[in-house]
Amino acid sequence: MGHPLPSEVTNKDIISHFVLRLVYCRTEELRKWFLSNEIVLFRYRFWSRSPEAQRLLMAELDLPYKPVTTAEFEGVKEKLHLVARSIGQPKLTASGAIFYKVPFEEVPELVAGRRVFIYKGYAYVAMNQVVSLVATQFRGLLSKALVLTNRKWTSTIREQEKDRLTPIVEALCTSYLGPDYSQPKEFAEVSIKDIDQVAKSSFPLCMRHLFEKLREDHHLKHGGRMQLGLFLKGVGLKLDDALAFWKAEFSQKVGAERFDKEYAYSIRHNYGREGKRTDYTPYSCQKIISSTPGVGDHHGCPYRHFSEENLKAALSKMGVNSGALENVMDKVRNRHYQLACTLTFESIHGSSNDAGINHPNQYFSDSHEIFKSKNNPSGQGEALGDR
Repeated sequence: MGHPLPSEVTNKDIISHFVLRLVYCRTEELRKWFLSNEIVLFRYRFWSRSPEAQRLLMAELDLPYKPVTTAEFEGVKEKLHLVARSIGQPKLTASGAIFYKVPFEEVPELVAGRRVFIYKGYAYVAMNQVVSLVATQFRGLLSKALVLTNRKWTSTIREQEKDRLTPIVEALCTSYLGPDYSQPKEFAEVSIKDIDQVAKSSFPLCMRHLFEKLREDHHLKHGGRMQLGLFLKGVGLKLDDALAFWKAEFSQKVGAERFDKEYAYSIRHNYGREGKRTDYTPYSCQKIISSTPGVGDHHGCPYRHFSEENLKAALSKMGVNSGALENVMDKVRNRHYQLACTLTFESIHGSSNDAGINHPNQYFSDSHEIFKSKNNPSGQGEALGDR
């Protein structure tokens, strides 16, 4: 979308769009995610423009719709008044009202919300609703472009760029560029005796679910052990405590001897004490969302991988109130999983999170800061379990 910004900023915006288009064209799931977020950005930018600029953009897209004539408006004015009143809009006047008559199937969002008058297969879309119409056209154009980009990528570019561009493109969709949570914050430490209390108050749903399943089944498959284990490392569970914690659970299912032989090594490995001695980083939201749990797995993102019924039950158990629950589910249905997690955080803590949740360890850290400020207004340090 053209916009009156300095050329350098505009160029960066255009370049970033096409880079992301290349990164997210490669699978159906990636295309859906990219489309969903580009539509959100498109809507925001469209609404930030003046009505005149909006009309110019519609002309630029060459949309085959013309405003309803004054004579036609008078013929359906009463019906339009009823619709406007039902959605809290001011009374319409022939001089100030601009409507577009479009096939109803092109504005499914407005039809589903009963926000338009439909007559003989056409929906009468007000100027202040036209973003839905333009966004539908934009989605269609971008969707086709992503498919074509993917064909070009798979047929020629991927092989040609296998040593240069391909590794970057294939890694970007799961890359995390935020703060490093491989080490806990200064003075942050979680002890075994506090872990149940801390899990209940400050773990995000993805980690709380894993923690509860571990306590219930005394076992987690590899994906779950990695996701939860690295998270616990990041929030301050020391290696000795981690070994004791996992052994206490697993030994109830597989025995202490088998745990020492088959599982202890991987825990030490995650802490950089075995193998290449790499300091492994806790998983980001994007990595968790893009995972594909199998039968019997409990890792992944609950907002993406749970059924609606199970997700609602889990959120209610966490303390999300009914009003916030519907907002969370609305974000989930539109595949905005991190926004859903952010709304969950805000509902539980009674505090806004303007930055949004991008990492489970960020959720934990922000939660701890809120509890610390509530319980310790003087700002003196405290252990994470002292609440």
